[in-house]
Amino acid sequence: MRRNISRLHYPQGRPRAPLDSRWQSRSQNESKDTIMTRILLVDDHSDIRRLVRITLGKSFEVLEAEDGGTALEIVRTQRPHLVVLDVMMPGEIDGLQVLDAIKADPALADTKVIMVTARGQAQDYDYGMKRGADAYFIKPFSPLQLVASIKEILAR
Repeated sequence: MRRNISRLHYPQGRPRAPLDSRWQSRSQNESKDTIMTRILLVDDHSDIRRLVRITLGKSFEVLEAEDGGTALEIVRTQRPHLVVLDVMMPGEIDGLQVLDAIKADPALADTKVIMVTARGQAQDYDYGMKRGADAYFIKPFSPLQLVASIKEILAR
């Protein structure tokens, strides 16, 4: 037998759930939780950007640039939390100059930077780290290790 719920009788009126402050603040907390960490991928090879973007998944807001000039513009306007930066790129500004500009600007100094490059000599690594890079990956690199490093650096 099927009962029509709308015709049920409640002696003191229809029951209502108690108003709980947890439910009111939940929507406010959700808006804070939905702010995604913004990452800028800078590499002149679109296949490398694509590989890293796919490996990052949907956990991050991913921005992309293919040259140093565009990267600096995006860093200054979008304020990413972390930049994955190729050292050798075509154009007037290479990755090391982008790194220098980020670290020299007090408004951007908290931006984390991971260098990704084909330059694998120990002196290249030392040079990048001394200029303020937070990590240094040599191509070819493991995208999973890169993502693990990104998460570790952002957790600091």
